Amino acid sequence: MVGISLRTLQRWKCCGVKDNRKGAVKRVVRKLEAETRQAIIGHCNTERYQDLNPHEIVPLLLNEGVYLASVSTFYRVLKAEHLVHHRSNTRPKQGYGKPPERLATGSDQVYCWDITWLPRTVKGLFFYAYVVIDIFDKTIVGWSVHEEEHEQYSRDLFERTLQGRKIALRALHADNGHPMKGITLMALLTSLNVEISHNRPRVSNDNPFIESFFKTLKYRVNYPLRFRDLMHAREWMASFVNWYNTEHLHSAIGHVTPHQLRTGEARCIFERRNLVMQQARTAYPERWGSRPAKYWASPKEVVLNPDKER
Repeated sequence: MVGISLRTLQRWKCCGVKDNRKGAVKRVVRKLEAETRQAIIGHCNTERYQDLNPHEIVPLLLNEGVYLASVSTFYRVLKAEHLVHHRSNTRPKQGYGKPPERLATGSDQVYCWDITWLPRTVKGLFFYAYVVIDIFDKTIVGWSVHEEEHEQYSRDLFERTLQGRKIALRALHADNGHPMKGITLMALLTSLNVEISHNRPRVSNDNPFIESFFKTLKYRVNYPLRFRDLMHAREWMASFVNWYNTEHLHSAIGHVTPHQLRTGEARCIFERRNLVMQQARTAYPERWGSRPAKYWASPKEVVLNPDKER
């Protein structure tokens, strides 16, 4: 007759008709009354308290025998009324968004770069290695070593790297230091229609490929702990870059060298590996069981700072 079950009627008789379903409208016992909220706003806007923060206002009210709410509740009420503002002479804290996603499906599409310090024989002094890497095939496409960090050195490096090789680069990602944001460098990249992005302050994970390279560089078995002079640093760096590009079997690209992936030689290497793997699986099937043999292939795409949806 009334459209309810017998069990519902029994529950109402036993426990009352209060709606305990998830999402139902409920009375929050600890919720502030409107009068208390107005009292908080009124006290904070008085001449006596207008230049104080809730951490100071609450104890001063307690000294007078008045308790309205906790410090966090004061802040919550003031924020709801848009009464929380930055009022000191210092610059307010800036929010930095995550750098945009950079997708590379081939060589010379997206580069990243940074500067690392090379210790000198005098403690506290350094040489500075400028390094540019292709995120797709991991090739070091440009580098230089100088006695200081300067935007002119950055511009010269990219002028040689891009204009000298006539590369139509799509995007470049870098740290957010002054050499990476110099006016002359920005003008060059803008003229070449390169999309530019930078790390957030103190977030090295925004540029992982170059940071990984720097670890490989400084963990190299013949890495000098100290460099005698600029010529020593440049000679060692040239030798290292040649080894890295042409001999180092890079784990991120299938244990081939960056040069082999860039030139297309890696495709033949992977085909040969896959053939050997299939022959081994046929000869010794018990070693694999139902599992397929490992398949070697070139990367289809490389993503820097991927979006959450990916």
